[in-house]
Amino acid sequence: QARLVGSEMCIRDSAGKGIVDFGCGSGILAIAALKLGAASALGIDHDPQALIASAQNAKDNGVADHLTLAESNTPVGEQADIVIANILASILIELADEIGSLLRPGGQLALSGILAEQARSVMEAFSDMFELEAPRLLDDWVLIAGVRKS
Repeated sequence: QARLVGSEMCIRDSAGKGIVDFGCGSGILAIAALKLGAASALGIDHDPQALIASAQNAKDNGVADHLTLAESNTPVGEQADIVIANILASILIELADEIGSLLRPGGQLALSGILAEQARSVMEAFSDMFELEAPRLLDDWVLIAGVRKS
């Protein structure tokens, strides 16, 4: 549960906005954002089973019409207002440029699923493209949040 807390904070501010859930898994964060009034959500995952689960969960929660799902490396059209990624630090670091490119200048970023000792490496990977806040710690998990530079 602590792994998700930072992303939950970001989706509370999603009303009327476009959101990307990178590494969507079951789609829970995208679905929650839609339930809280997000205009649209894009769930991205490399695992086809995650996309199937996300589609079913969106249907079960009445938001399937507002959730688009895509495999990783699929070209994305419009940049989002909010990007959340609750995935392993090593993947965040490897895909920092790809994740960053999904977000419009001035948009919000929330990275979670990061152990405290990994925070510095993740922040270094994103610091060129983002103004980052000080990491927020809950138990052994860290939220790294920021705003995309112009």
